[in-house]
Formats: sequence, structure tokens, C-alpha cells
Amino acid sequence: MTSHLFAVCLLARQPLRLARFWSGLLGREQSDGATLLPDNDTGFRIRFVPTDEPKVGQNRAHFELTSASLDDQQRTVARALELGAAHVDVGQRPEEGHVVLADPEGNEFCVIEPGNTFLAGCGFVGALSCDGTQEVGYFWSRALQWPLVWDQDQETAIQSPKGGPKIAWGGPPLMPKTGRDRVHFHLVPDVGADQQAEVERLVSLGATRIDTARGEPGSVALADPDGNEFWVLPPR
Repeated sequence: MTSHLFAVCLLARQPLRLARFWSGLLGREQSDGATLLPDNDTGFRIRFVPTDEPKVGQNRAHFELTSASLDDQQRTVARALELGAAHVDVGQRPEEGHVVLADPEGNEFCVIEPGNTFLAGCGFVGALSCDGTQEVGYFWSRALQWPLVWDQDQETAIQSPKGGPKIAWGGPPLMPKTGRDRVHFHLVPDVGADQQAEVERLVSLGATRIDTARGEPGSVALADPDGNEFWVLPPR
């Protein structure tokens, strides 16, 4: 019994506007207005969830977009800026090859330089790069039953057995939590699985129940070992 990663969600004050930005940048189809469908069977949905809360501080998770060449990287940056992105400084050094941008609501993302072997073969969305401990990487590997593809110096990464984007955690020290997680996961139990039994399995792996009414009707709110919120939705 397990869950699959139904969607990576971003809180948004204007969900439709943000969905249009990311749809234009990634070339993904919008479904139900504020959801982007996967570009193939190895990806995940990206959902934009309404909130009235302003963004405070740097997100603890961000997308990393890949490039086939320097010209390709420059085209991605130019397209993002045209759609409403902006350059941001998160402490990157001038000699680093990636470009750090923020979407129209300030969510950071990186356009990675060509030749990055870690993201080779992962697709345009190469990774969701997260602030997190080794323990949380182990937790999500067991929770999703995705194998560890990197485990070194307290840095971890997992990837679906089908391939596609990686989810990576950079190890300590962790950034301070500045409020509700603006990037979080929605899980759905596999076909035939019981939602409550799946919640109990995740708790046995190290998740904790949290009291919040912010999720979808019928969903159960949990936090992973680093305190990151996520939701288990009813089976679909």
C-alpha cells in the first residue's frame, strides 16, 4: 500500500494568473483553471491553491529548469521575464552558471546551465530542490516508494522509478520556517487503498498529524519529519 504524488502545490494570491505564467513557461496544458497537467507519465501536476497570506521570506522548495545549451538557457530566461518573472538575489555567486528568477508572486526558481549531469534525462523540470534533512529524504523515499538516487554528505534525492523530475534535499543547516509552506505536496492513495490506512502508514514512517482546515474537503493534513505540511486526499 502506498500513495502517489498527485501534485506539487503552490499557494497563490492569484492562482489563475500564476497558472498562466507557469503554463506559458513550461508549455503545459491547464486543467480546471489553476492546475497544470504533467507533460508525460513521469511528471506530476502543479496546482495553484488560493491563499490570502502574503509570501514572507524565501521558499524552502523551488523548481530547477534544465537547459540543452547556453542559447536554450537564455531563451528560457527571456521567456520567463517576458511572462512576468524577475531576477532575484538569494546569495548566488557571479561564477555560478545558473540563473535565479522569481515568478510574479515571488516564488523562486532556477534555470540551470547546460551540462548538469545530476539533472541529465530528467526533463525540462529537472528537479524540485528543497531545504531539508537527510531524514526527510529517507521519509519521502519510503512514503512514495521512490528510490534514493543520491545520498551523500546529508544531501538526498529521490526519483520515480518511471524517471522524470527528481526531488532533492540539501541537508543542514535549514532555513528558518517563515509561516505556512507555500510549496507542499498533495498525495492520493493508490487505487483500492484506504485513505485512513494510508495515513496510519505515513505516521508510522515519521509523519505527524496537524490540525488545519485549509486542505480540500475530506483531506488529511500531516507534516513530514522536518515539519513540512502535506495533505493526503481521498482516493480518486
